Amino acid sequence: MTKALTVATRRGDLAVAQTNIVISALKRIYPHIKVRTKKIVTDGDRDRETSLWNLKDSGFFTSKVEQALLKKKADFAVHSFKDLPTHQQKGLQIAAVCGREFAEDCLIAAEKINSIDELQHAAKIGTSSLRRAVQIKRLRADLQILPIRGNVLTRIRLLEAGEFDAIVLARAGVERLGLGSKISVCFDQREFVPAPAQGVLAVQIRSDDISTRRVVGAIDDWKSRAAAFAERQILVKTRCGCHAPVGAFAEIKGGDIEIFAFISDLQGQNFIKRQSAGQAVNTARLAEKLADELLDAGGREILEKLENDEQTKTG
Repeated sequence: MTKALTVATRRGDLAVAQTNIVISALKRIYPHIKVRTKKIVTDGDRDRETSLWNLKDSGFFTSKVEQALLKKKADFAVHSFKDLPTHQQKGLQIAAVCGREFAEDCLIAAEKINSIDELQHAAKIGTSSLRRAVQIKRLRADLQILPIRGNVLTRIRLLEAGEFDAIVLARAGVERLGLGSKISVCFDQREFVPAPAQGVLAVQIRSDDISTRRVVGAIDDWKSRAAAFAERQILVKTRCGCHAPVGAFAEIKGGDIEIFAFISDLQGQNFIKRQSAGQAVNTARLAEKLADELLDAGGREILEKLENDEQTKTG
């Protein structure tokens, strides 16, 4: 290859580290490829105060990067797949999904512990996710859940400064920054269900850019793609917004797939969890069927109440 490609990414340390993972994967196939990195400041990078569950817009961390791609300031973009809205931006497509590592959440504690049960009574737990909050409360109802913003390093600094007794993060981000030694506890993703597509990197291109599609498509991992799309299909089918605690995790072994998902109210008292299994070729149908089961079991009422509460607040 002679043409140098430009990749767009958020400017943060984790985003850059993840972009470098994609570049390295490309260089293993195309040793002489040249890739320039264009760092974008997103709305999510500017706003470090608003709790994630109070954000109004999807694409908070991705829209500015997508605009750079659409304006041909970059040839492809690298995203944390879980940050992308479920409805694809017109003119763009996912050309590759990188091999998934560490889908699970983890706990980093100020004191050395081996289990969440070892945290002191009423310990302060920092998390920016309603999904994590309701699952933590189900494990330990006494724990105090407090919002936290900032990148991984910022959150760890707040923990070490004594503002929290522990924080909950995606393990993938911690590991990709070389901070795995700080992890106290890793949660089982089947029991403590992660965000849809957590730990997955999505490589996005313009839909009409056939040459770039051919290049980056070489690093596509079909198992990671199928699992991520199954998890995101739960969001599509249930129409869950960012204000609903919802999780999904899919795993492919051989020709089979198993999917775990939940919907909950904000208190974690009405917690509806289901799982489904079948052949991987039927991934979309299995995911949609599982989403219907969640809705029929009471998820529809949960989502309607959350939507009505949100309209009352904003109205």
